[in-house]
Amino acid sequence: MLKRVNKSPFTAVAGSEKPSVIACMNRNPALAWMFLWCLSAALMLGFLPRMAMAGSLSSYDLALADAQSKQEPEEDYYEDEMIEDVSDPLEPFNRAMFVFNDKLYFWVLKPVARVYNEILPEPLRLSFKNFFLNLLTPVRAVNCLLQGKPDAFATELGRFVINTTMGVYGFGDAASVCFDIRRKDEDLGQTLGVYGAGPGVYICWPVFGPSNIRDTIGMVGDGFLNPLYFWPQESAYRIGISGFKVVNGTSLELGEYESIKKAAIDPYVAVRDGYQQYRKNKIKE
Repeated sequence: MLKRVNKSPFTAVAGSEKPSVIACMNRNPALAWMFLWCLSAALMLGFLPRMAMAGSLSSYDLALADAQSKQEPEEDYYEDEMIEDVSDPLEPFNRAMFVFNDKLYFWVLKPVARVYNEILPEPLRLSFKNFFLNLLTPVRAVNCLLQGKPDAFATELGRFVINTTMGVYGFGDAASVCFDIRRKDEDLGQTLGVYGAGPGVYICWPVFGPSNIRDTIGMVGDGFLNPLYFWPQESAYRIGISGFKVVNGTSLELGEYESIKKAAIDPYVAVRDGYQQYRKNKIKE
């Protein structure tokens, strides 16, 4: 039984019009996106901004924070948790891809995200982020099961039901705000690590960024659980939606990568080691 936290009440959306809306959305994808945008803008004026703010810190945010913390010479950190050496035989290639991604960020992604920032207010952008996080529930839920975590699986299932209904198709994180039910970030890379698979060599992929052999395999496997993979339209739609997701996420993280570059003697090493340590900690959870 869910225990409700003492927060402001939220009203569930009536479902009397749902079948006709879904039918129209299936017939016309453009109309579907227009509907979602208008719905989000309207809800932004009400209760949705508070739900959007809940649980907005992504795994990439945490990885960046971990990388940045490694630039701070804290004595206790080095005594208690020494960073393992990262296997990086592909360093020349990885550094080239790091430079490519760096230029892609500063020359393309950041300017686009800044314009996007000026157009949409933060609560609405957080709502879109919540929508995509809710959409990826199958990835987290299945990996919770694979890791033998039935409670975490039930949590993800419960969050999906609550956020899809009370959170209005996942645009609001009602599960966190109303019931204090937090997201369980699990993926196939972590699942492989739980069963003893080592990270393998470090790889910096163009566009995708830092990874390793294990997490690359996991990323491919998780892709088959991503609902966007089964989008019934042409691949151009999936690419467009994925691009929108990246721009929206970047707009909420502007300045974080810049802080790492400014604090690090070698930004490539800072990101590489930060990613390695972050993934190791996630597997231990």
